Amino acid sequence: MTQEQITMLLRDNLPQILIALLLFLIIYKGIKFVPQSEQHVVERFGRLRKVLGPGINFIVPYLDRVKHRISILERQLPNASQDAITRDNVLVQVETSVFYRITRPEKTVYRIREVDAAIATTVAGIVRAEIGKMDLDDVQANRSELISTIKASVEDAVNDWGIEVTRAELLDVNLDQATRDAMLQQLNAERARRAQVAEAEGHKRAVELQAEAELYAAKKAAEARRIEADAEAYATSVVAKAIADNGLEAARYQVALKQVDALNALGAGESSQTIVVPAAALEAFGNAFNMLKVKG
Repeated sequence: MTQEQITMLLRDNLPQILIALLLFLIIYKGIKFVPQSEQHVVERFGRLRKVLGPGINFIVPYLDRVKHRISILERQLPNASQDAITRDNVLVQVETSVFYRITRPEKTVYRIREVDAAIATTVAGIVRAEIGKMDLDDVQANRSELISTIKASVEDAVNDWGIEVTRAELLDVNLDQATRDAMLQQLNAERARRAQVAEAEGHKRAVELQAEAELYAAKKAAEARRIEADAEAYATSVVAKAIADNGLEAARYQVALKQVDALNALGAGESSQTIVVPAAALEAFGNAFNMLKVKG
């Protein structure tokens, strides 16, 4: 086909070609592909028409226009630091971090201009208000509870903006140097008090243990004396029975044995090498020997 024939063909079919091009352009302009991480806000004559979700979407070309492309990924605000005063009038510097994502782009676009700045201002006000309700010790001890309260309060505040707060973190609570020094003195005093209490408790326990030991020793001594008394009573009863059965000779025999035991104990001592035996002792030996023969 020559160039002249092509020219004639185009001239004869020019309206059809123009209509086909127009249709192609309309279809091309009317199809919109939205990434998974975005949502597109469509306007018609300056008014909100609809919000395009991820995937393939169709609009009316030249009437509808994609005005805003909004990322729905989770975002993190820059770490912010603000001063706050606790209920017990202590100045603290609080560092916070907030994570959020846009869930209703049409609200975010038409109700708020600077999203990050608005959320940061809201967080700062809520943090100051919540810390002002607590003492310094409560701020340090109940940090997780404070974070939950701040997160819930921020969610309520930004709900009309089509924003979901996913996380709120209280990164650090800093004190001025004067407050730190005062807290350090208080901590040292508390440690000294605990040491004194521990020492007093130890002394008290030692006294209690000593008293218990003395009571135990007294009980054992009393028990030993009772056993000795029982043994002595038993021996006395045996002797009394022997006297009752054998008469005066049994008593003399017992006395002679006592004298012999006393002499043996005197001779066994280390302090004396010479033993002087009185005549009465010799007589006691004789009496005991005679009594033994009689009993034999």
